[in-house]
Amino acid sequence: MKKIILTGGGTAGHVTPNLALLPTLRAEGFEIHYIGSKDGLERELVKDTGIQYHAISAGKLRRYMDFKNITDIFRVIKGLKDAIGVIRRVKPDIIFSKGGFVTVPVLAAARILKVKSVTHESDITPGLANRLSQPFVNKICVSFPETLAYLPEHKCVLTGTPIRQEMLKGDREKGLQLCNFPLSGNKPVVLVTGGSQGAAAINACVREALPRLTKIFRVIHLCGKGNLSGITLPDYAEFEYMQAGLADLFALADVVISRAGANTLFELLALRKPNLLIPLTKEASRGDQILNAESFARRGFSVILPESSMTPERLLKDIELLYNGREIFITNMTAHNQTDGVSQVMDVLRKNLRKQ
Repeated sequence: MKKIILTGGGTAGHVTPNLALLPTLRAEGFEIHYIGSKDGLERELVKDTGIQYHAISAGKLRRYMDFKNITDIFRVIKGLKDAIGVIRRVKPDIIFSKGGFVTVPVLAAARILKVKSVTHESDITPGLANRLSQPFVNKICVSFPETLAYLPEHKCVLTGTPIRQEMLKGDREKGLQLCNFPLSGNKPVVLVTGGSQGAAAINACVREALPRLTKIFRVIHLCGKGNLSGITLPDYAEFEYMQAGLADLFALADVVISRAGANTLFELLALRKPNLLIPLTKEASRGDQILNAESFARRGFSVILPESSMTPERLLKDIELLYNGREIFITNMTAHNQTDGVSQVMDVLRKNLRKQ
């Protein structure tokens, strides 16, 4: 039986593309293992998949001065030893990494043990973990054509991002039921999401705009854990987060307001959902979401609203403009053929498998 180790962690964005590969890997007869940190988010996200999870020591990679940078060196060394042990036991035919600090010792261990590995970079500019791991890997899958300029040409393959296939199977009527919206009525639907943790600035602006916004639209608001407001309005439904019914909410939405994480962007592209992007600022990130959003805007897939320019009035105006021009965005996204990231990444994995 072919064996693969998946690795990635720290945020949901470093895990969900791995999970998107599971149905195809299983259909092709792979025995699947996952390497993650002992107490990272990835452990929680993987626990219900039925695949074997191997926890290793991991140190955080920081871009700023901190005493923990010294102590974490020892955690990374311990993680390397742990990863070598797991790889020797599992004997994988290939390793696939989605990035995050836990992956660096895994990919270094793979190089030491001469096991082939493939990594994936979602954002336009490579993250720190993928930059550190780049010498160890055989191939690097990228989501954006712009990323090819930042990495060795002979290692890179433009694949797009693996999309969870269940996201493509949403049911509009189930979405209406989840929101307790009447089946009748012709108001268009706006879905607002700030990711699994929510986005405080977006939440506050949306709520201030609600009295005017709900005169025109039905609003679904995914506000993040612990961020419910308790506001009750006939055309407003808020949730901390939605797991099983997320695809149904996207099926119901006419337009989407979102941050600009790469995984979300490629889901919006695959679903042909016109979107208003409010990327994380440079003060709150390394600026990758701004570059992601600009790439999608250049290709006619998205409209950008900088957080520094966001007001309830501007938000309402941009949503109306987006909705009124939605057919143009849908046409542009439909004409784009790079949406099957699962198929493209699987092609790279097959070509780099250890000979059976």
